[in-house]
Amino acid sequence: MSTLKESDRMAGALWGALVGDALGVPVEFMSREAIAKNPVDGMRGFGTHNQPAGTWSDDSSLLLATVDSLACCGKLDPADLGSRFVRWERDHFYTPHGQVFDIGIATSQALSRLARGTPPEEAGGDTESSNGNGSLMRILPIALWFRACPDGELAFLAQRASTLTHRHPRSQMACALYCLLVRELLTGTAPADALRTALHAFGRIFDGPPFLAERRHFHALERGNIEQTMESDIASSGYVMHTLIASIWCLLNSASFSETVLKAVNLGSDTDTTGTVAGGLAGALYGLPSIPVAWKKRLARHDDVAGLFAQFSAAQTRPPAISAP
Repeated sequence: MSTLKESDRMAGALWGALVGDALGVPVEFMSREAIAKNPVDGMRGFGTHNQPAGTWSDDSSLLLATVDSLACCGKLDPADLGSRFVRWERDHFYTPHGQVFDIGIATSQALSRLARGTPPEEAGGDTESSNGNGSLMRILPIALWFRACPDGELAFLAQRASTLTHRHPRSQMACALYCLLVRELLTGTAPADALRTALHAFGRIFDGPPFLAERRHFHALERGNIEQTMESDIASSGYVMHTLIASIWCLLNSASFSETVLKAVNLGSDTDTTGTVAGGLAGALYGLPSIPVAWKKRLARHDDVAGLFAQFSAAQTRPPAISAP
């Protein structure tokens, strides 16, 4: 794994997220027990949303919007990013088949506020009930674009990007930890070591108010040995902590990209997002060559997505700015 080029890991992360999403779409909202009767073992069609095989969800649409914004602006520009999110919902930009068939409540509410002119970084909900996984599912491009930034800056940027739809400190922290972990995996560091390093940085960064009080929600990760948790104790709902923990658990308990993403979607419930988040991690670790070609080629709008990812890669030659002026 350590011999892979960084570019292969970055491409693997992006494609891996979309593949994980598409694997999960047909079985979204199904219980673990129901899926166990016919486990996901590859790209399948229809099911929950009656979409053809290779269809990705809102997770990938908003991730692609983030990729496009970073490539075009060369920095995190919340106003530009917010406008792209709104165009996705209203005009169906970044969709696999020209329609929006899935959107979370918190994200929908935030996009309505953005459309009405609410400042981007004030648009996301900040209540306890606003801790869905709608910002975590799209945060991966921030980790990739700002991977060379110091720990605190990378976390800060992840927090800012989260606030557009999810402003509660817990959601911000989850996005920051995910980005710190992705950055470690891009170096080829073994998953358990990468997680320890990311958690060490996380502990230093979030050691004061209002974040310190939220650290208890990360205890399962910070205490170590999350990989020893029984599958029956791993939840996979749309709650941001469930998605973060489940995705990391899948990575730590797998030995390949395919094993990671299939384990993620077969957990049931919010399968597309667990698949997206776990796919980003596994793709960063195992790289683009690890993703089955048949799965990748089956993705909707494959060539359009490839072109967008190529633009993102080419734009990496520009030095990153921390934020919009």
